[in-house]
Amino acid sequence: MNITDLTKYEKARILGARALQISMNAPLLIKIEAEDLEKINYDALKIAEVELTSNILPISINKPFPEKKDTELKRAKEKKLTDEQAEEKEAEEEKEIAKEGEIMQLANPEDEQEEEGAKEGEKA
Repeated sequence: MNITDLTKYEKARILGARALQISMNAPLLIKIEAEDLEKINYDALKIAEVELTSNILPISINKPFPEKKDTELKRAKEKKLTDEQAEEKEAEEEKEIAKEGEIMQLANPEDEQEEEGAKEGEKA
């Protein structure tokens, strides 16, 4: 797998796992000179990064794709209401609308006063 095909999350996961292995004294998969190791202060993450960029890590990533289904999706059946149920539902909706109107009137009594003032102004 090419390093350019990896997401930043996959890179981070691979580097973290390999750095942990290196910090637990796992053998290095690439030959790095002692001078280079001293330059990077024996940093396991830097060593793992060098191994990843050289495409030498034997770590594979499985990216499963969703399976395609040949069957069609089932649609939900609509529940048919009888005439009585439909009338009851309409009555309930009208009651809710009336309640909302009453609540709005109670919440904004100033609006009523403004409307009355506007009507009086039109009459004059």
